[in-house]
Formats: sequence, C-alpha cells, structure tokens
Amino acid sequence: MEAEKKLKIALGALLIVIVIGTLGYSLIEGWDILDSLYMSVITISTVGFQEVHQLSSTGRVFTIFFIIFGVGTTLYAVGAGAQLMLEGQIRSILGRRKMSKKIQEIKDHYIICGYGKVGQQIYSEFSSRQVACTVVEKNPEVVEKAIKDGVLVIQGDSTLDSVLEEAGIKRAKGLISAVASEADNVVISLSARELNPEIVIVARAETEESEKKLLRAGANRAISPHTLGGTRMALAALRPHLVDFMQVATSAQGMEMRIEELEVKEGSTISNSTLKDCELRLKVGVIVLGIHKKSGQMLFTPPPDAKMEPGDTLIAIGKREDLEKLEKLTSS
Repeated sequence: MEAEKKLKIALGALLIVIVIGTLGYSLIEGWDILDSLYMSVITISTVGFQEVHQLSSTGRVFTIFFIIFGVGTTLYAVGAGAQLMLEGQIRSILGRRKMSKKIQEIKDHYIICGYGKVGQQIYSEFSSRQVACTVVEKNPEVVEKAIKDGVLVIQGDSTLDSVLEEAGIKRAKGLISAVASEADNVVISLSARELNPEIVIVARAETEESEKKLLRAGANRAISPHTLGGTRMALAALRPHLVDFMQVATSAQGMEMRIEELEVKEGSTISNSTLKDCELRLKVGVIVLGIHKKSGQMLFTPPPDAKMEPGDTLIAIGKREDLEKLEKLTSS
C-alpha cells in the first residue's frame, strides 16, 4: 500500500540522517560513537536536553543544518506513521460496516458459534460446498484471523440473544454451537431454539451427560468431536477402505462419487412415486441407499416398491451432476 511504502522510505531516511549525524559529530568534534549517537538523537527529537560536550564553531554550523534536515525527516516519518494508522482504522471501520451490511442481507444461512479448531473445520466444509454462513466469535484476535480468512464474522458473546439476532438467527437455516464451554453450548442452544423454533441446531458435546443436556436444551443433534474422531480412527485401522470410500463420498472434494440427502417436496416430480416407477438408477444414474420417512422410520436399501412421499428424505449416492438432476426431481 502507498502509506506503508511512504513509511518505509521515511524510516530509511531517518536512519540515514542519524548515521550522518553520528559520523558528523564523531569526525568534527572527536567524540566517541555513543556520545555522537546520543547527540544526534536528542537534536532531531527536539527534546531540549543540553549538549553532551561544548561544541566548536564548525560543530555548531553542522548542528544547524542537521536540525533542519533531521527534524524535517522526523516529522515526515511521524506523519507517515500516523497516516498508516489512520488509514488502517478507516479501512477497518469501513470493512466492518460492509460486513455488517452483508450479514443483514443474508438468509437461509448457517451460524457457526466459535471459530476455534472445530469451528474453522466446520467453516472450511461449508465454504467448500458454497454454503452461506456467518461466524460469531468472542476473542478479538481470533476475529481478526477470521476477517483475514474472508469470513463473515461478528465479534460478540454467542450466549447473548442480541448477538444471535445480529447474526440473523431468525432468518437462518441452521446453527452450529462449537464453543469450548459445555455450559455456553447449552445456553446457546436454548437461546437459538427460543429465537427460532424451526432452526436446525447442532451442538458440540464433550461428555455423554452433556449430550443429553444439549438435546433437552433444544439441539437437534449433539456431537462429540472426541467420540467421532476416536470412532473414525478405529475404523481407519479396522476398515481402511471403507473409511477412504466414506471420505471421498462425503467430502466436497469427492467429485466422482458423493452421498447426499435430499428432501422430497410436495408437488415434486417424484412425489408419491415408487423407486421402481422412477427408475432413478437407469434414468438419473443414482442409487438410493435409504429413505428417512417423515414419520422417523429409516428404510435401509429400500425395495423397488418403496414409496417416496412428501417430507421423506432420500439418502442417495452418485456423481455430482447426477445428484443435481435428482435434486431437481425432488424439488417442487
């Protein structure tokens, strides 16, 4: 940036002036380096200390010119530094206002509470899938990191209703509470459920007991990163190829084959039809692994005569473009 370049030039010029002053006093007056450096610094800083030693006539003439150039250079450096700070503050204010406006306009998004290691991984997954989301984080240093990462972030306490409302809780599709404190996750779940009864809430749990509390508080799902991580590591040792398959199928980077869930909407093309009638494998290129019925029943490897009713959710595997075709068929 222009201000940074100007400051670097000013500091370089100031260093050169100090070196010239130090050498000048050392050669003209015969002083040692420390006394010469000290005299140079107090001269250009105009602090008003008395001379280190009595100056000769030549030394006084040198000091006159040194003050003119030295003080001018110092003022230029101070001005460049002030300009850089002011520009940085202005950019920060304008950037936050722009971000706040974007957050006010966003809807059907997800709110991530906490931008620690878990929160960052969640955001990375959402970002790779191009899912709209905002982050709420309390730590100012972490907020700055989030801004540098290009995240729509709000600095504040996720347990406060006002902060959740600022994040668009009433317009949001879902909320993930990923802060480190179990108590905070419970409060966030309670607040989010009260502010938006229809929102999907996934909360971070540390223990089995906290999972129960979070579900009672209003969370739809309570997930323990430690339990999930331990289970996956065990499977990686026992069933490595299965883990590789699931990684490719569920990851946004798995372009060849993916697993997705799609809700059958009222009035959609395949609504109230059977798997046999739709011939999804032949015509669309996807395989339906399961159907989560609206009643809560889960049909694994559903038979050909299984009916797809409005409100049911299809668990399907296929290529990305084929799954997009299926999404159109399930949409109203």
